[in-house]
Amino acid sequence: MVEICDYEGSEYRTEFWRGREYEDLAERIALGKLLPPRGERLIEIGAGFGRLADLYRGYREVVLLDYAKSMLREAQARLGQGGRFIYVAADLYNLPFGDSLFDTAVTVRVLHHIQDLPTALGEIKRILRPNGTYVLEYANKRNLKRIIRFLLGCERHNPFSHEPLEFLKLNYNFHPAFMERHLREVGFTLQRQLSVSTFRLPLFKRLLDAKTLAFLDGLLQGPMAPLKLAPSIFVKTTVSKARVEPTSFWRCPGCHHSPLSQRGAILECRSCGARWGVEGGIYDFKEPLSRKEP
Repeated sequence: MVEICDYEGSEYRTEFWRGREYEDLAERIALGKLLPPRGERLIEIGAGFGRLADLYRGYREVVLLDYAKSMLREAQARLGQGGRFIYVAADLYNLPFGDSLFDTAVTVRVLHHIQDLPTALGEIKRILRPNGTYVLEYANKRNLKRIIRFLLGCERHNPFSHEPLEFLKLNYNFHPAFMERHLREVGFTLQRQLSVSTFRLPLFKRLLDAKTLAFLDGLLQGPMAPLKLAPSIFVKTTVSKARVEPTSFWRCPGCHHSPLSQRGAILECRSCGARWGVEGGIYDFKEPLSRKEP
């Protein structure tokens, strides 16, 4: 049974992002280079408080998914209910969507919390249409800072080994070769990579303001990508799979039956009898309201 990193009730927006204006801008620059500018339907998995939602203007429908409902409520407060945005509380290992539903999927600052990478990547592949785009970010184990510290004897973890490094509970750094191998094994084709947040050091932040650092970062993201020495690596991939026409939007995360029937604020699975709720505009697939008696 995999564990899930839960940000429920955290002050992620106000605490974690304080002093990280440079990282936010650098990541936006990278996504601007990798994201298809428009499409029918996009999903951001681990969307949190909707930090990046303004980058998805070219999509007719946007699903913001997170495990923490408190994060989604913050996103609603910023972006509003209804309209183009659909808010879903669910876990990445068992997505409540039909096959081949999305043109584009995005995960930023998410994979470093993933304990079972093949299952998570497999679910993303399943919900993407053939030739759909998956843009991901992962924490790079083999970054320049860790290499220098290791060579100086200040770091005991070998940054050159391919095994993931769990430096905190459910916080993983990945070697680029490990990540690329798993992406290819699942069925993703790598299109482009960028090295991001190269200047993520207190010294640089003291010397230059966030906008200047982000501008310089943007200039280096492509040229530095082959070296893969930055703490964050962004990757644009496409999915290779047989064409499957989407048959339904929702799929039961309990038994994988689709479609679900909706009556008001309740979605019900006709196969296993599980009932899922919609509260305050958030589709809640974390725990069913009820299940059919055996």
